[in-house]
Amino acid sequence: FIILSNNMATTTPLSRHFLKSLASRSQARHLRLSELTSALSSHQQCWHHPSTFHFAASASSSSSSPTPLSNSAAYFSSATSPTTSVINLESPSCNIPPHIADRVLSQTPKLYQQQPHPLCTIKEKIEDFFPGFDYVDSKDPIVASTANFDSLLIPPDHVSRSKSDTYYVDHPDLCLRTHTSAHQLELLKQGHREFLCTGDVYRRDDIDKSHYPIFHQMEGVKVFDLPQDGDPEQNAELVMEDLKETLEGLAKHLFGPVECRWVDEYFPFTHPSLELEIWYQDDWMEVLGCGVMQPKILQDAGYDTSKHQAWAFGLGLERLAMVLFEIPDIRLFWSQDERFWNQFQPGEITKFQPYSKYPPCYKDVSFWLDDAGVGGDEAAKTFHVNELNDLLRQVGGDLIEAVELVDQFTHPKTNRESHCYRITYRSMDRSLTNQEIDALQEQVRDKMSIELNVELR
Repeated sequence: FIILSNNMATTTPLSRHFLKSLASRSQARHLRLSELTSALSSHQQCWHHPSTFHFAASASSSSSSPTPLSNSAAYFSSATSPTTSVINLESPSCNIPPHIADRVLSQTPKLYQQQPHPLCTIKEKIEDFFPGFDYVDSKDPIVASTANFDSLLIPPDHVSRSKSDTYYVDHPDLCLRTHTSAHQLELLKQGHREFLCTGDVYRRDDIDKSHYPIFHQMEGVKVFDLPQDGDPEQNAELVMEDLKETLEGLAKHLFGPVECRWVDEYFPFTHPSLELEIWYQDDWMEVLGCGVMQPKILQDAGYDTSKHQAWAFGLGLERLAMVLFEIPDIRLFWSQDERFWNQFQPGEITKFQPYSKYPPCYKDVSFWLDDAGVGGDEAAKTFHVNELNDLLRQVGGDLIEAVELVDQFTHPKTNRESHCYRITYRSMDRSLTNQEIDALQEQVRDKMSIELNVELR
């Protein structure tokens, strides 16, 4: 740690927190040996704890399933590291704005790999609840669209595949993963039978205090060996029973003795599918989505589904951390302000204390949509609000707190459609001046007229 400390001056603020956390967590006996080994070498973490759940008291792996990882392996390294891919922003098949590309290419280590960051604490608390699982958290966020969509049985016409929802490196073949489930089939084929996969995911989305184009998910999967003399319906019930018992236990591990309820849901990659909700702070709150894995996914991974079933779940780390740490704005997770970082301790859930409340600045922008698409031809419309959101973040970054459609009408004579959006500017660290916001707003208007094919009013 002396060598690391002597080199802190050359690291970024986030990396300095990461290096400091290694020392504090080691002293507190909180740091895993494999985590330390990986962090010192490349800031990548990935551990293997060989253990497989079996219905039968003693079951051996069959030739119909992928070969389980060797029990002698105490540690394994992910085959993919933080991306070294090149993103060609000039390509017409790429819709990734520069500020997103910069995060993809430069975010090492990840927020969830840095103590005392709240996302890292939540991640490790979940991993502690699954001591026999393989932990994977350094997969490249650039994935094949087949892995992100087709391998999960997402229909070809599903809205999530559209360029207005997903960032494409090379449309339609290569994208930024929209969920950690994109690695599910790959990990199953590699022989992982019980695993947690954590990663940064990317979606074109709204701008408000609970949405951000980059957030972090954790995927959990557990494969079962079925008794050959068992009843198929009974086997399915046992898998579902284990799923519910496990995830209710996870909820209580994180939130304490809370009441749980299950809500039927639909996901293409599981059936039946459920959402887990808990009664928390006088309201029902969604915690995660889950279900029994579709047989085709297991078959594609090389499993005989007459002998194996699996469950899977997925959750958002920010959603849980915002509630448990009482963090009011998702942008705070990206803060490099010492007043944010110094409030937290490794492995501890601490209520966030706001250190500033600076006033917002509101600016409206009104425009006519392009004539194409007027009259109900949705396919011809060239404007999507997510295009505006990306443009605003590119200009204003995290100074953009919210974007809201406040007025919309169609001109009775020309049939042209007009939108008015209210942009809320607010810094979490300082007061903004009218002069700098006026300059940003002028940049926004200039870029809108050029890039969005709209007529400003």
